[in-house]
Amino acid sequence: MQDNFNMLDELKKVIDESDNIVFFGGAGVSTESGVPDFRSADGLYKAQNEFGMSPEMMLSHTFFMRDTETFFKYYKSNLICTWAKPNKAHLALAKLEEMGKLKAVITQNIDGLHQMAGSKTVYELHGSIARNYCMDCGASYDLDYVIDDANAEDGSYIPRCKKCGGVVKPDVALYEEGLDDATVMGAIDAIRNADTLIIGGTSLVVYPAAGMVNYFRGSNLVLINKQQTQQDKNADVIIHDAIGEVLGKIVLGE
Repeated sequence: MQDNFNMLDELKKVIDESDNIVFFGGAGVSTESGVPDFRSADGLYKAQNEFGMSPEMMLSHTFFMRDTETFFKYYKSNLICTWAKPNKAHLALAKLEEMGKLKAVITQNIDGLHQMAGSKTVYELHGSIARNYCMDCGASYDLDYVIDDANAEDGSYIPRCKKCGGVVKPDVALYEEGLDDATVMGAIDAIRNADTLIIGGTSLVVYPAAGMVNYFRGSNLVLINKQQTQQDKNADVIIHDAIGEVLGKIVLGE
């Protein structure tokens, strides 16, 4: 396998020659903005010490329904990072879309940083912290409403609907919940039609999202990740480095 320096030249050539690029990204895209990855040793697994449970348990549908109070205590303190700003990866992807080369971003992240950077066509497979709804009447609420504890009753962490008093749930896919059909189909269609698929910042272990890569029929499969993935053997360009550093150099010249 060629070294990263030669692969950077190869990636630049691929991008220059492509006009239907799709980007598929995971937690590694946002960790460069300081957003924790609960699968990492230094990430949200600290929850095991604080709550005595794994993040997978506390972010499950079962736990949300059983102990909504503790769910929101964990959710508000660990998954909402209002201070996070787009990094070079987000900005480079937005620029590629503006240039007409990138047709879609498909993300497993829920932080909304791609839109903050300027990306327009974003398929959020696992939903977004920016969208929230009342489980009883369906009323919509923004992120500020959810994080404002004044909207919870009696000192609770649970945000309540101002119309009917129902629980306001984040529009994110919890463990045990299915993904939004329209979002999934849009993402699959984008991958099918792409001539270049760039996968970045993901270990490709979370399904069903990771399985979407199998729909790619284009010419150039690019993998940018700090560690090896199960798709390395199928890639045309492999770069083991931080996604923001790579796209920053090639697209932003930084």
